[in-house]
Amino acid sequence: MDTKDGYPDQPVAAPVPGTLIDTFMFDRSDQLAAHVAQIVADEIRQRSALGQRTVIGVATGSTPAETYRELIRMHREEGLDFGGVVLFLLGEYVGLPEDSPQSHARWIAQHLTDHVNIAPENIHVPDVSGDSDQIAAACRRHEDELLTAGGLDVVVCGIGRNGHLAFNEPFSVRDSRTRLCTLDPVTRRAAASDFFGLENVPTHAVTMGLSTLLEARTILLLALGEHKAGIVRSAFEGPATDRVPASYLQGHPGASLFLDQPAAGMLTGIVAPWQLGNIHWTDALIKRAVLWLCEQTGKALLKLDEADFRDHDLHQLLRHHGPAQRLAHRVFRWMMDTIEYHPAGRDKKVCLCFSPHPDDDVISMGGTLIRLNDDGHETHIAYMTSGNIAVFDHDAMQIADLVTEYHRLFNIDPEVSENIKSEVERALQQKQPGQPDAPEIQKIKGLIRWSEARAGGKHVGCIEQNLHFLDLPFYRTGTVHKRPVGEEDIDIIVDLLRKVQPDVAFVAGDLADPHGTHRVCAQAIFRAVDQLRSAGEKVPEVLLYRGAWQEYALHEIEIAVPLSPQDMATKRKAIFMHESQKDEALFPGSDPREFWQRAEDRNRMTADGYNQLGLPEYFSMEAFTRWDGQPV
Repeated sequence: MDTKDGYPDQPVAAPVPGTLIDTFMFDRSDQLAAHVAQIVADEIRQRSALGQRTVIGVATGSTPAETYRELIRMHREEGLDFGGVVLFLLGEYVGLPEDSPQSHARWIAQHLTDHVNIAPENIHVPDVSGDSDQIAAACRRHEDELLTAGGLDVVVCGIGRNGHLAFNEPFSVRDSRTRLCTLDPVTRRAAASDFFGLENVPTHAVTMGLSTLLEARTILLLALGEHKAGIVRSAFEGPATDRVPASYLQGHPGASLFLDQPAAGMLTGIVAPWQLGNIHWTDALIKRAVLWLCEQTGKALLKLDEADFRDHDLHQLLRHHGPAQRLAHRVFRWMMDTIEYHPAGRDKKVCLCFSPHPDDDVISMGGTLIRLNDDGHETHIAYMTSGNIAVFDHDAMQIADLVTEYHRLFNIDPEVSENIKSEVERALQQKQPGQPDAPEIQKIKGLIRWSEARAGGKHVGCIEQNLHFLDLPFYRTGTVHKRPVGEEDIDIIVDLLRKVQPDVAFVAGDLADPHGTHRVCAQAIFRAVDQLRSAGEKVPEVLLYRGAWQEYALHEIEIAVPLSPQDMATKRKAIFMHESQKDEALFPGSDPREFWQRAEDRNRMTADGYNQLGLPEYFSMEAFTRWDGQPV
C-alpha cells in the first residue's frame, strides 16, 4: 500500500524511551501531522457519536500548520464533521491592528477555521482590545466561556525555544489562568521574521494559563527541527521546573510528545540508547557510540582502550564487537572513507546544486562548487525562490534612486523611472510594520537578490547560462508564511531536471531553517525526483548539505570535502557578493554572526572534529549525506 504522496506506507510512530512523557518520533513531518490529525479526528468522531461537543485548544505557527492542513483534507475528502467542535485559541498578541497578518486570530482562520464547518460562535479568541483592566476582564470571560463549554478535551500546541507553552514564558506560575503576559526576549526573537524585524514584535500577549492548559484531558505537544532538540531534552529528561514551563506536562496522564527526527536528536534514547539498556548493535550505532566515546574521553579513535568502553557503559558493545582496538580501527576506516577530494568523482559529470534562497549555494557548499568546477564538471545552480522578503526597504529605495539617475544620465525614458521611483517611495511610506510589500517593491527586492546570486555563482566558477532562477510560485506571497507546494512548483523542478539531466544533485537538508523554506524546497525536489523515477526517467544521485544554521554531526557525515585556505577565501568573496545580506541580514535567526562567519566557523569546526579523532588535519571541510529516498 502506498501513501497519497507516493512513498511507502509503513509504521511511522517510533516510541522513544528514556523521557518523562510518552514520546513518539517520526521519520517525516507529514507523517507526524497525519498521526496527530488522526488522534484529533478520532476524538471528534467519538464524541459526535455520543452526541457530545469536542472542545479543542489550538496554537498557531509553522509547527501545527501541517496538522491543520491534514484536518482540512479529512473534512473535505473523508467527511470529518466540525459542526460539534468548539475551538479556543491559546493566545493572542496585544497591540496589533485588527487586520494584522500576524494576529493569531487571522492565522487560525486562514489555516483552519475558514476551511471547515465550525460555527463562528464556537470560535473563541482572546479579546485583546482596550486597556489592561479591560483585557483582564476579557481574560476572565475567556475562562468562563471555557468552563461553560465543559473544559478542554484536546489541546494541540508546540513548545517554544525557551520551553514556553502557549505564551506561558519561563517562570510562569503553575496555577495561572488566562491572563496578560510580557513576552520573553527569546520568544520575540523567534517571532521577528514574522514581523519583518524584532522592533515590530509586540511586547505583550494574552495567554491561556498553565493551570487551564493542564486541566485538558488530552495534550498533544509537537516539535519539529533541530532548533527544538535542546529544549525538548531539558523539558522531558530533566526535572519539572518553572524555568521550562513545558516540563509540567511530565505529570499529565493525557500528555504525549510528537517529534520529527531532528527535534528528537538530543534525547538519550536517540543519542546514546545504550545508556538505557541492551540494544541491537548495527553499524550505524557502533559508529555513533565510538565517536561519542571519543567526545566523552577527549581521545582520538586509535587511542581508545578497554577501560574507556567499560567506564562509559559500553560493556555490551565491547563484549559482542570488541576488542577496543578492533572497534576503533573499524570506525577509523569508516571515517577515512568519508574524506573525498573529488565529490563528484574524476570523470566529467553534470552537477546541479539546488539553492532554496539566493545565497544558500555559496554559504553552504561554496567550496564544493569551486572543487566541482576545478574538476571540470558541468556545474549548474538552481535558485528556487526570489528571496525578496529578506531585503531591507532602504536597499530597495536605493536601487530605485540608482536606476532613476542611471536613466536620467543616459536619457533612457527618465519620466517612466521617475514615476516608478515615486510609487516605490509612496508605498514604503504607507507600509505598516509587518505588512507585505507592494508588487513593485517585491520586484525590486527580487532583482537585488537575482543580481547578487549571479555574481556569487559566477565567482565560484559557474558560467552564466548554467544559473537557473526558478522563482517557485509557493514563495510568492510577499510574507514569511508561504503557500503549500503545489503541482506548478513540482512541474518547474521536473522540467529543470529533464533539461539539465544531472548525474548528481545537491539539496539543502537543513531542517533548522527558521523560515521552513529549506524543508519545503527539499520536499518539492524529492517529489519531483520520485515522479521521474516512477516514469522510468533518469534520476540523479542526491547529496544533502546543510545551510547557515547547523552542520551534520560527525557520525552522520558520508562525504567530507577538504577545503584549502584559498578555497575558503574564494568562498568568502562569493558570500560577500550578497551585499543585501552582509553586515546585517533581515532574517538572521538567533545567531548574531554574519553568514560568512557562520560558514567559516562550521567548516573549520568539521575539520577540527576530524582532527580530534586522529584523522588527517585539514583547514576546513564541507559535509554531505546521501539521500535515502525518503523526504526530510
